[in-house]
Amino acid sequence: MGILEGKTAILTGASSGVGYGLAIRFAEEGANVVACARRLDRLEKLRDETAGMSGKIIPQQCDVGVEADMDAAVKTAVDMFGTVHILLNIAQGGLGNLVNLTETTVKDSLELYMTGPIASLLMMQKCFPYMKEQHYGRIINCSSPAVIEGTPGMGGYVMCKAAIQGLTRVASQEWGQYGITSNVFLPTLRTEHFDKSERGKEYIRRMTEKNPMRYFGTPYEDGSPIIAFLASDKAGFINGQTFTVNGGEVLVG
Repeated sequence: MGILEGKTAILTGASSGVGYGLAIRFAEEGANVVACARRLDRLEKLRDETAGMSGKIIPQQCDVGVEADMDAAVKTAVDMFGTVHILLNIAQGGLGNLVNLTETTVKDSLELYMTGPIASLLMMQKCFPYMKEQHYGRIINCSSPAVIEGTPGMGGYVMCKAAIQGLTRVASQEWGQYGITSNVFLPTLRTEHFDKSERGKEYIRRMTEKNPMRYFGTPYEDGSPIIAFLASDKAGFINGQTFTVNGGEVLVG
């Protein structure tokens, strides 16, 4: 049996990158996953790739900028499996305009907020009643090492990811009494996005050279094991914490 056997998870941003890798790991570990993203074709590919695993992937077309889509995702989980045990907020509506602070606009920042911390908050609120009733829940939100580094040219994105960390910490303090843990992870992981351009390939080369392990980790092999653990029964006393998954490139503490 996998460490997530019998659990139901909602995973946003499941059509590519970190979310895609997590979905595969969670299905392997026995979780039934309502996999949410805008690209239904990619979710169907994910479902087919995991066919035969102990957990099921349920494709759910969902734009986290649309509240009705989030309501539909939770309804699917409850209708099919009776409840929600795990929420993985991975989706973020892009990086925004990569400009200096003097050129960062309110409009661009608000768009990032709506698909980042606000979407995470709404999904948490929608799953909370089920987690509270069963006195069990695992919430794992996705931030970024850019928050620690204060990466130039990414002001709007960094603000959003920092807000997600703050949101997670508040949830850990308010909801821990109900058996709900809330943690956040900051991944620097290689995804298929980087292989699509020469600029991306150059980024892979630079990140590999920069990393203390001389390796650029991937979502499934390197990122998903710790996230699966945090979502499991074994992590019931780990709450309000920040985890980096980057091979030591960026240190927290």
